[in-house]
Amino acid sequence: MTSPIPISDTSALEAFCAPLRSAPYVAIDTEFVRERTYYAKLCLVQVAHGDHAALIDPLAPGLDLGPLRELLEAPDVLKVFHSGSQDLEIFLQTFGALPAPVFDTQIAASVCGFGDFVGYGAIVASLLGVEIDKSSQATDWSLRPLSSRQLEYALSDVTHLCVIYERLAAELARTGRGTWTAEEMAALTDASRYRIEPAEAWRRLKIRGPNRRALAVMRALAVWREETARDRDLPRGWVLHDDAIVEIAQTIPRDVEALTRVRMLKAPVARGGDGRTILELVRGVLASPPDSWPELPPRKASHDTIEPLVALLQALLRLRCDEEGVAPRLVAGRDELEAIALGQAPEGPVLTGWRRTLFGDHALALCAGRVALTGGPGSTVAVASLDRSER
Repeated sequence: MTSPIPISDTSALEAFCAPLRSAPYVAIDTEFVRERTYYAKLCLVQVAHGDHAALIDPLAPGLDLGPLRELLEAPDVLKVFHSGSQDLEIFLQTFGALPAPVFDTQIAASVCGFGDFVGYGAIVASLLGVEIDKSSQATDWSLRPLSSRQLEYALSDVTHLCVIYERLAAELARTGRGTWTAEEMAALTDASRYRIEPAEAWRRLKIRGPNRRALAVMRALAVWREETARDRDLPRGWVLHDDAIVEIAQTIPRDVEALTRVRMLKAPVARGGDGRTILELVRGVLASPPDSWPELPPRKASHDTIEPLVALLQALLRLRCDEEGVAPRLVAGRDELEAIALGQAPEGPVLTGWRRTLFGDHALALCAGRVALTGGPGSTVAVASLDRSER
């Protein structure tokens, strides 16, 4: 078998993409590296529709990716990915726009009985009976030339993906569940989910027992780190580690010597320009009016108070999802179950649309004491009505 040769010139890319603009769908995958950078470095793009498949080398000198961009943005061509969030983020970064419309086979598989976040290898094995050789998965895709094994592995990803998409699409049509995934597919093309606003970056950090001053310091440092990492194209942790931000917020160092004692912050950094900037940011927070500091998050109800009911809701969720062959995480998460247990409106969509029919109404009935979970040794757990009017 001859190894595929990646497309490396613009005319060949145009010749490959032109017929695909009239295809109903294309399967797409990418290979990239980002261990040493803030932005992912796109190293290879794989595209296929049936036997019309190719690898595209974005690192090839002089290659204009315009024909690929036109294909990705073609409104009548469905772009198929598996767990495509990272691929979509890279295309947004590369082209300034997201491919649309899109279809994610991982999401589709979650409503077709394959479980939570099923991996690509698992679904290929289950649907196609093929074991994927993953030895090339973690290789450095930025090095040239790429090996025959790398090229064959990369191309097989999208040729298999075509078959997987067609089978999952047929199953969704058969079961009438295409609308169940439509909202998730549409959400994948919302650019805001791939962009981190520096002013909101601090919310990703975890700190025990915070006070408003600590949160204000965390916010200031997280904004600076995000902007600096982008400007320098470095991983966030290379600019300032999460643990260092949290420790600075808790200890409030006021001079260089105190800053050098922060773990995860090297002394040369603390004594250098970044160290001076960090101290200036801390002083700025301390000089700012306290009413400008972030509010403390609302305290959650005691874990002991709601945990028994949350546990029952988790069991009910598993029961209903097992009956319908749907992945529980697609229906509701822990935060949503806690909100239902507290009688609050969940932030997620668990009480709307098909999720409400499958689980939400049952969950509300359980909390209201209208139904119960029943079972015994060796028996199947079931939902039993406690509504006397039905007896």
